[in-house]
Amino acid sequence: MAIIRIKKLLIRTYIGFNPEELVNKQDVVINLEIEADLPEKALLTDEPDGIYDYKKVTKRIITFVQDGRFKLLEVLTNNILDLVMEDPQVRWARVQVDKPHALRFAESVSVEMEARR
Repeated sequence: MAIIRIKKLLIRTYIGFNPEELVNKQDVVINLEIEADLPEKALLTDEPDGIYDYKKVTKRIITFVQDGRFKLLEVLTNNILDLVMEDPQVRWARVQVDKPHALRFAESVSVEMEARR
């Protein structure tokens, strides 16, 4: 097993339900922790055969978030978690999505969800 962390993935999307949020993209910051099976063969040969492809899932997340429209941060977080969990190599994942400057006196608001197989 290996824990893969993808930190501070910054993406612009439509997030929120206030009138200005429906027409202006905003930044979200995504942090992922993914526990995935690690084939022993990869450790012995230093070859990527059978290894979890974190680049592929990151590209899928970027496309999904950029092209989407979300009213709730909770729904966005859950959808990203579902996308990560589609890969059968993933045993456990935690997704945190921050919406910077969502509250007047706070740096950000975040939602965190996790799933285990």
